[in-house]
Amino acid sequence: MQWIDMRSDTVTHPTPAMRQAMANAVVGDDVYGDDPTVAELEALAARLLGKEAALFVPTGNFGNQLAIFTHCQRGNEVILGDDCHIVWHETGGAAVIAGVQLRTIAGDKGVMDPDEIEARIRVGHDVHWPQTGLICLENAHSNGRVIPLDIMQRTADIARRHGVPVHLDGARVFNAATYLGCEVQDITRHADSVMCCLSKGLAAPVGSILAGTADFIARARYKRKLLGGGWRQAGVLAAPGLLALTEMTQRLGEDHTNARYLAERLHGMPCIEVDLADVHINMVWFRLLADIDVSELMAALETAGIKANPPEGGRMRLVTHWQISRSDIDRVLEVFQRVLSD
Repeated sequence: MQWIDMRSDTVTHPTPAMRQAMANAVVGDDVYGDDPTVAELEALAARLLGKEAALFVPTGNFGNQLAIFTHCQRGNEVILGDDCHIVWHETGGAAVIAGVQLRTIAGDKGVMDPDEIEARIRVGHDVHWPQTGLICLENAHSNGRVIPLDIMQRTADIARRHGVPVHLDGARVFNAATYLGCEVQDITRHADSVMCCLSKGLAAPVGSILAGTADFIARARYKRKLLGGGWRQAGVLAAPGLLALTEMTQRLGEDHTNARYLAERLHGMPCIEVDLADVHINMVWFRLLADIDVSELMAALETAGIKANPPEGGRMRLVTHWQISRSDIDRVLEVFQRVLSD
């Protein structure tokens, strides 16, 4: 049976073209700086993201934590949203790796009020205070929403006025640019550093990019090695990353359209609530309103060859990507319709 996997866009397999590129990749030893395919990927990523330099890292989690580790001194305070990925899904790494304190702000569906950010910046020096070392933003947010550019602009202006750098968790920044109909640099120019994932909707088998100034990336490269992230013949992994940035970024709109199709049809079903205004990218979050037998639902999906994560707190998420077709979505919808109608 051919499985339909909608647990996340992290489950994407490399495309046939990516597999061929991996087989043909020219490689060297990247710790020595002589893997030409890695160098090509980093140069392309820096150019696309509008930064001076870029660094190929194993994962998005690694990239975010490396950014915090590079920007901050031990004991600094990092301002970020209480519902962001760094807080919820990175295993407390900021405390362990960078030795920093996280100061969170309650956001509105992932959007932090810039005035609330400014109110938390430590102004002056007091022997009792940690120093504000970094502000972290996330766009697209892991709740599937895209943060408006004017909010990012206001935040960047505040940060620069106070001399505090901004890091962007841009795991799905190309999805955000697709939704906004803008260039990705229109988003990333509001941050001093940015991490973007190649291995989610862009379908590379592994890897993320950390980009920033040349000096920042030089320091990050040293700390990447400290963390055990030095690559050797990594060109075989960088080669699909090149295709992720050049080809797969151009088709994300298809995933967004499929997500909208799924959301609109789920919205019309009994016992399901979908806020269509929240469907910005390739994620569909919805609430099961009735006393649904979750075990029955999950068993029905599995029997039909569909992989999905179960609801958490009454909310469930389905994610589209390049391996999810319109007919696959119809198959998913048929299962929901049947279970919810019983």
